[in-house]
Amino acid sequence: MAQTLNATSSEPDPDDNHSIESTVFEPQDTYSITTLLDSRRDGNSNTSVDADSQSTGSNSFVAEPQNSSSIPASTMNPSRILTLLHLSFNQDHGCFAAGTDIGFRIYNCDPFREIFRRDFGNRSGIGLVQMLFRCNILALVGGGPDPQYPINKVMIWDDHQSRCIGELSFRSEVKGVRLRRDRIVVVLVQKIFVYNFADLKLLHQIETIANPKGLCEVSHVTGPVVLVCPGLQKGQVRVEHYGSKRTKFIMAHDSRIASFALTQDGRLLATASSKGTLVRIFNTLDGSLLQEVRRGADRAEIQSLAFSSAAQWLAVSSDKGTVHVFRLSMDSGALGNDRPRSTSEPNLSNPSAIKSLSFMKGVLPRYFSSEWSVAQFHLNEGLQYIVAFGHQKNTIVILGMDGSFYRCQFDPVNGGEMTQLEYYNFLKPEETF
Repeated sequence: MAQTLNATSSEPDPDDNHSIESTVFEPQDTYSITTLLDSRRDGNSNTSVDADSQSTGSNSFVAEPQNSSSIPASTMNPSRILTLLHLSFNQDHGCFAAGTDIGFRIYNCDPFREIFRRDFGNRSGIGLVQMLFRCNILALVGGGPDPQYPINKVMIWDDHQSRCIGELSFRSEVKGVRLRRDRIVVVLVQKIFVYNFADLKLLHQIETIANPKGLCEVSHVTGPVVLVCPGLQKGQVRVEHYGSKRTKFIMAHDSRIASFALTQDGRLLATASSKGTLVRIFNTLDGSLLQEVRRGADRAEIQSLAFSSAAQWLAVSSDKGTVHVFRLSMDSGALGNDRPRSTSEPNLSNPSAIKSLSFMKGVLPRYFSSEWSVAQFHLNEGLQYIVAFGHQKNTIVILGMDGSFYRCQFDPVNGGEMTQLEYYNFLKPEETF
């Protein structure tokens, strides 16, 4: 799934109706998608364009490292400090996109390198940008004080043509976008729309509780779509299994949902509430609780959840400045659907001490027998971070809204503090990758 961070989040719009205007792809543009790895590899991919310019050639980007000499200087002031508005990983976490106050940029994660940018001008904010794996199609939404596009429109950008080839228009602000090869999902404050990618035909509408963060995830493997979103009640998650035409509601928490993540195949769901102390993992088919892990004792805002590709690990980031990695066992049948209710719990953060108290599970609060993280990495507290597992074994990638990129490695046996392998600040104009 594609993890995202936005710089700002506005209040719910009570007039969140679903009147839609859409511009369908022109016939010659109908779902014409080229995989970046098959695109030309010797072009000038890092070029700046005016918002109204027409395509003069194939300007696709290639998700592989390029020599810095092949990246032309931007027409913008090179010493200008960018304002970051949005961050999101692509579906396989091999790339990430950054929306800024002048356009958007695409980066490769391994090895880390800026591989593409579009700078539209000094007042051309992109508040949401979503990649479709590594192809030439992206979804853009304007943002910031001076948005490039209206904040109530989703623009379908074809980088081969350097222009928008379709749009979806709404009567309220777009809070989130998710892409599959066959679907476009648009999230408003209290409604979600599901479209067919080929012709932008509306397929489904879903009403949700107020969702200013734009929470929504979809499965990405080939096959029937699984979609998860907030339900109509606080703490509830709705799961749509489009293949079997089944809807499942899961009461995941007592308080509002702060974040969730879905495995690539849509079978497992991880959720966190606004309390931020516990993360729960559910089976999306029957809604059963499979495992529960504890981030900590004090409240925190969970900013990002991510499964590893084989669902062996779960990464969690929060405003406390610590990224946790948990081992997923999936055989935690003893948890059942029993949910902890203790509101006054002592502070015990030593995992070895917890193990020594295992024989007292029936007497002590469940806090003492909680499953704690295997590995941790400490960052600056109070900043926003999203996390994903890297393609190298036992590595994670962390992106910060301050422009920071970290690659870290954890020890799956001994755990403890992760080892920092790489760090870059991709907003600094003097940085070269």
